[in-house]
Parts: sequence; C-alpha cells; structure tokens
Amino acid sequence: MTVDSPDFYAIDDLLEPAEIEIRDRVRAFCDAEVTPHINDYWERAEFPFEMAQKLAGLGIVGGTIEGHGCPGMSNVAAGLVAAELARADGSIGTFNGVHSFLAMQSIAVLGDEEQRERWLPEMVRLEKIGAFGLTEPKHGSDAVGLETSARRDGDAFVLNGQKKWIGNGSIADYVIIWARGEDGKVGGYVVEKGAPGYEATVMTGKTALRAVWQAEITLTDVRVPAENKLANCHSFKDVSSMLDRTRYTVAWRALGLATASYELALAHALRREQFGQPIAGFQLVQDKLARMLAEITSMQLMCWRLSKLADAGRMTAAMASLAKMNHAAKARAIVADARDILGGDGILLDHHVARHHADMEAIFTFEGTDSVQALIVGRAITGLSAISGRKPDRG
Repeated sequence: MTVDSPDFYAIDDLLEPAEIEIRDRVRAFCDAEVTPHINDYWERAEFPFEMAQKLAGLGIVGGTIEGHGCPGMSNVAAGLVAAELARADGSIGTFNGVHSFLAMQSIAVLGDEEQRERWLPEMVRLEKIGAFGLTEPKHGSDAVGLETSARRDGDAFVLNGQKKWIGNGSIADYVIIWARGEDGKVGGYVVEKGAPGYEATVMTGKTALRAVWQAEITLTDVRVPAENKLANCHSFKDVSSMLDRTRYTVAWRALGLATASYELALAHALRREQFGQPIAGFQLVQDKLARMLAEITSMQLMCWRLSKLADAGRMTAAMASLAKMNHAAKARAIVADARDILGGDGILLDHHVARHHADMEAIFTFEGTDSVQALIVGRAITGLSAISGRKPDRG
C-alpha cells in the first residue's frame, strides 16, 4: 500500500511550480534509487559511492548557490530537497548537506571569484567532494575555542591540530579546515586530497547515520598554498554565518525523517490486523497518528515561512535555531511513536523506521545541540548570553 506524503493544510498551494518540480524529481529518484537499497549500506556501515554520485544528475548539488554551474534554487526549494533526501535516508541527506551547503556554500560566500571558479564547477558535478572541518575533540558546542593553528611560512600556511566528526573527511577532495592564525583570528584553509601530513580515520561504532562516514582528522605540518585560504573569511563570525545559513536545512531534514516515519506508521497500521481488524481502527493508534500529523503540519508551515524569510534576506540566526530546536525534538518524538506503532517490526531494518529512529538521534545533536539552540534563541529574546553571561557581540 502506498500512502501519499501528508499535506493536510494544502501547503503545496504555497509552493512555486519550480519548487514542486524539484521536490518531485528528488522524491522519484529517492523512491527508485535510495530507499530500496540503502538498508544494506546502513547495516554494513558502508558509504554508497555510486548512489551518491547519481545526485549530480539531479541538478540539486550546490543548492542556493548561483553561477559556476550551480542550480541557484530558492531557499524553499533547497529545503524541500533536504527534506526529500532525509525522507529516504538520513545518511544521503547528510552527505549532500555537508557537500552542497557547508563546503560549497563556504567557498561561494567566503571565497573570492577566482576560488569559486577554481573549485565549484568540479564540486557541482561531484567530480570533487567537499568537507567542512570545524569540530574538534575538545571543542564541539564551543567551536569558537578551536585550537587548530595556521602559521604563515613563505607562500603557504602550515596547519597543525585535530578535528573530529568531520562528514566526508576521509573521502573529500577539498576539506575546509577552520584554523586560528598567528593573529588569533579564525580563517578557512582548503586542504586538497593527498596533502602530506593530513590523516583521516573513519569513525566506527556509530549507531546512527551509518551509511555516511565521519572522520577524525590529524593535521601535522600540513602545507596549504596561500591561495587556498578563503579570501573573505576574517573571523569566527564568518564561520558562524555559514552555520546560520545552513541550519535551516537541518530543520527541513528533521521534517523529512518525521514525514517518512509517519507514512510508514500509517501504512503499517492500515495493513496490520490484530483482534480481527486493522490496528488503524483502534483509538490509541489513531490518537498517535493524529498528533504526529499535527506536528508535521506545523513543522511544514514553519519550514516554509523560515525559508521564505531566508529568500527575502530576513532570516536571523535565532530564527534558524528556533526551527532546528523545535523540529529536532518534534521529529524525535514522531519517529519514536512510529517505531511503537510498528511493534516488533519497528526494530527491523526491512521496515525502515528502525533506521530513521537511529538516525534521528544524530540529527537531534549535530549543527548545534538542542540546549545550544535554546540558548541562541534565549539570547535573542533577552539580549543576554546565558553561555558567557555577557551581552552578545554578534548580530
């Protein structure tokens, strides 16, 4: 039985035809190429190289970036893409999020025209893969405290330090390493594949997003040509602006996992019979489904409005944090209810919900934990930073 994606409030009426076309194109691809095959990769903790490479033919790589072969889609369309990829699989969604948004967008916004032309065309064709090296073993939520160093030496910079949880870090051709210069300011340095002193080890033992690889990275006297330093990155505020610009897509990805889980739970409830009737006919199950749908509908409207504000240049960091905080928590609960409705089948990969249930735990945490997002919103509400106890110095 096929259950159409929920659109209880006719939200499609708010979308532009081009946005619907992009969404449906990605959905068709995922239904044919991703969902039928991804469980095997997830169980083996193996990255689906061939599957990921096919994203290049969809015309979605690069998201909202304009020029250099990128699609230049609206923020609404980019959000819909993020949701559809996550609806199929959180790992594929994470791969594209790291490559198209964190890596490519950093180059597009913080690089100069020569750097954009040098790197983006190959990346949009997925001939080259990107990664975003910010998090460190000792600095996750307090990423501003990063200790990786960059020292000028003639026509190059020499990088030393460690990074952790770097998506695509072991397979990327271009890894943007955020490091603190001799002046104390943070800059972005594009380390190219094969650079001596760059060592990436795939992290094992993960119980979420198993079909995408995160790496622990050690940088030992890695020489980066001076022309590989992102020209328009002058401080950690610039790095933060990249996270602000991409965080809204994480809210869409949470919506995608919630949507998939609701669809699977509804289909199962209509098909599964106990005590002489489909379990969808029981009050407790209908109550769960109704509440799941209500949360998904509110998430859809919030995502749409946030992306429209982004298209108008009006989205703030706190707006993005509010959506990520809200959606990650709501999606986490929806996925858990879906697993409950499926009963024993809910822990079998064949039914997909088990994978979404595990992957949602990672989405709940990355690009800012629930608590950190709340404090960003709280700072906007009160004008006071609960992290530092001082008034914020960034807009």
